[in-house]
Amino acid sequence: MPQVKIVPKNFMDMVAALPASKLDSLYTNTFFCEAVLRSLPPVSKMYVLRMLYIDAAVSAKLMQEWVLPDSFSKHKAAIDRLLQLRVFTESIDSGTLSREPMPSSVTVRLPTLEELDAYALQQWECFLLQLINSSLVERPTNFSPSMMKVFQRGLITTRDNEAPKLTENGFRFLLMETHTQLWYIMREYISTSEGRGMDTAELISFLLELSFHVTGEAYNMNTLTEVQQIAIKDLATLGLVKLQQGRKESWFIPTKLATNLSVSLSDSSSRKEGFVVVETNFRLYAYSTSKLHCEILRLFCRIEYQLPNLIVGAITKESLYTAFDNGITSEQIILFLQQHAHPRVAQKAPAVPENVTDQIRLWETDLNRVEMNLAHFYEDFPSMDIYEAACDYARELGGFLWEDSKKMRLIVRGEMHEEMKDFLRRQK
Repeated sequence: MPQVKIVPKNFMDMVAALPASKLDSLYTNTFFCEAVLRSLPPVSKMYVLRMLYIDAAVSAKLMQEWVLPDSFSKHKAAIDRLLQLRVFTESIDSGTLSREPMPSSVTVRLPTLEELDAYALQQWECFLLQLINSSLVERPTNFSPSMMKVFQRGLITTRDNEAPKLTENGFRFLLMETHTQLWYIMREYISTSEGRGMDTAELISFLLELSFHVTGEAYNMNTLTEVQQIAIKDLATLGLVKLQQGRKESWFIPTKLATNLSVSLSDSSSRKEGFVVVETNFRLYAYSTSKLHCEILRLFCRIEYQLPNLIVGAITKESLYTAFDNGITSEQIILFLQQHAHPRVAQKAPAVPENVTDQIRLWETDLNRVEMNLAHFYEDFPSMDIYEAACDYARELGGFLWEDSKKMRLIVRGEMHEEMKDFLRRQK
């Protein structure tokens, strides 16, 4: 069987990169099987369904006859995906949910779907605020400082005697859809699970099982294993589930963040309604009550004042220079403003005034006008002949930058300094 290199880009890519023994053990879980089938490309799904009722082995040559010659590339991609996930080595059986929702007679009043969405958003934003700046969080999360450092890896940079700063990847992370952000965090959470004494295969199975539960329904905590008990508390911190306690029983309620966990990134839900209005005078109005939105805007604009449901700021040269120094690009800022434009202005073309986007790009260009290169300055040549010979030699090396023949001065590229030293030593 050929080996297919896997570069993890989403949940299923990371699963496919697991060792064969662990991947095979996951196929004993019904929810994992269903999640794999859901994630497969259309051609791969067709092959799986065709082979469900075939007992004998099917040769590669026979499978190639199932497609037209001009579709061979799709056929190869489908086979590669099935090999990555080891689908051809396991049987896929349908099953029923092992954990059924608790009856309403046992549970107290459950939150409505709207209340559950608000809870999930609040928990997720609280986690992100602590991720980028712990001083902004009124109520810290349950994650240990070491675990938070794992999540911050690549997103936050720290230097001696300086406050932590958001990296370019960190700003890009904040611009992502919630579903994509969640995938990044869960990938780090799973990859470090063994170091915390958790079985990776069991954790992945449980996460995929959660994605098949019903949003808003209550599930008994007593049905969870020890690993799942630990994981469910961490997931509650992230807003994937809500925990409730009754008189005798306790239960967890999955939110939309949990039930969408195994969905492909390309199938993520539609973008949330925007909240930002940018005027031609560089004034910015953000109709939001979120502290997270305020902190994101503070990265590249000057916040002037904040009302209960309105943030007012201005995009200035100084605020943008600060953003550029932190590794944020003009295109990232413009994309953020366009993606989060208020519905009233999002219908217009362009959603962000052209004079604003052009000026943001120009201010970034100002910082890139001068390019710094190492060079060496030579003077006090003993004679004009040696000076001219040195100039000619620098030109031959391709390192000549500047000369002043009257004062016998010469500037050469820094990487040519050793060659120039040897040449001048030979001239003495």
